[in-house]
Amino acid sequence: MRMIATGWLDRLGRVCCVAGLALLPLAANAAESDPWEGVNRVIFRFNDTLDTYALKPVAQGYQAVTPDIVESGVHNVFNNVGDVGNLANDLLQAKFHDAGVDTGRLIFNTTFGLLGVFDVATRMGLQRNDEDFGQTLGAWGVGSGPYVVLPLLGSSTLRDAPAKIPDSYLGPYPYIDHVPTRNVIRGVNVIDARANLLSAEKFIQGDKYNFIRNAYLQNREFKVRDGEVEDDF
Repeated sequence: MRMIATGWLDRLGRVCCVAGLALLPLAANAAESDPWEGVNRVIFRFNDTLDTYALKPVAQGYQAVTPDIVESGVHNVFNNVGDVGNLANDLLQAKFHDAGVDTGRLIFNTTFGLLGVFDVATRMGLQRNDEDFGQTLGAWGVGSGPYVVLPLLGSSTLRDAPAKIPDSYLGPYPYIDHVPTRNVIRGVNVIDARANLLSAEKFIQGDKYNFIRNAYLQNREFKVRDGEVEDDF
């Protein structure tokens, strides 16, 4: 399980550190987008407490003792594996140019990059895409539905939550029969993802729940529309 690291923290990190999207207030339509706020806040507090006292300290320790070159290599390997899912969803959305880019990334990083340890594709000008089945459904016209917070997994919507199931089959875990190996790899993946988002926490302002919800919803809208969104400014 990727736990909270791929829930609200994942989306927060991508919004603040990658997309560069302004965090605009969504109070006007909060009731419409988050009709189950009471239940969501309870689950959010559970996730946040677990992260604060378990996952975050482990991630901080991992970052403190791991050399930068090793940490970067581990992160690159997981990104390389994730490019399989990016490629599949590129094809499902008929983004053939992006599919070609992600195919090139997989080939070059897996071979010249030593199974993805080195991100040679980015240095060659092949920028990584970030696609998932939730975005594919959005591209097909499926609305996001209400905002939901999932135990351990964090922020989602009625569209994105079930989309995690097909995405899971594009990763390596269903195909690793040796349970201890699978659990170790999954654990390292979670810690690596959380460690790479430690710096994103400085962006949090005001009520954490509202901030995370707004960041997630705006980030998903930004990604589904491939950045072609209008803001209030």
